[in-house]
Amino acid sequence: MRFDVLSLFPEIFEGFLNHSIIDRAQKKNLAEIYIHNFRDKGIGVHKKVDDYPYGGGSGLILRPEPILETLEELQKDINYDEVIYLSPDGELLNQSLANHLSGKKNLALICGHYKGLDQRVRDHWVTKEISIGDYVLTGGELPAAILIDAIVRLIPGVLNDESSALSDSFQYGLLDCPHYTRPLEFRGYTVPMVLMSGNHKEIDDWRYAQSLEKTKIRRPDLLT
Repeated sequence: MRFDVLSLFPEIFEGFLNHSIIDRAQKKNLAEIYIHNFRDKGIGVHKKVDDYPYGGGSGLILRPEPILETLEELQKDINYDEVIYLSPDGELLNQSLANHLSGKKNLALICGHYKGLDQRVRDHWVTKEISIGDYVLTGGELPAAILIDAIVRLIPGVLNDESSALSDSFQYGLLDCPHYTRPLEFRGYTVPMVLMSGNHKEIDDWRYAQSLEKTKIRRPDLLT
């Protein structure tokens, strides 16, 4: 699976791309992630990428030319399943959306900055807008990293135990159950004995009941 990220600050991705599961996925050739600085296509000698908004008002708007020239150069060789703009007013990222996107082959991610992106690009070239939550960040780099992480870990072969992803929170509409490991007793607190029983049906029933109870308390909206 290939990701092409259009960003003004590619250095933000350096640590993220070179560690843990994302690094492993690239080394296994299961994910290709490329960061493109669209300032390289900026206007004039100073490589200008933003300008004042028509109609007045505060903030600066990203100009369409640098982003589209970068995107269209990539599209000469790559057919994207989605061109995604990371925006606080986009579709809220959830597990279902991550599952859906993990089945795609090529994704382009556009990281906004300043006051946002010229609406004409959003209307005519962007195919999907995604938000990671109801808050505003300085730019789209962190949301892009989160989206990539949520998708890549679902690609078959990335995780050593693929069943692990299938039991994560939200995969079946519930929060995950509690998990325990060694030691059996820690500072006076013990592991629930059902987990030591060896009875897999009882363990599965316990885990489901715990997931359901946690969801009722913490995220009752998921049960609707």
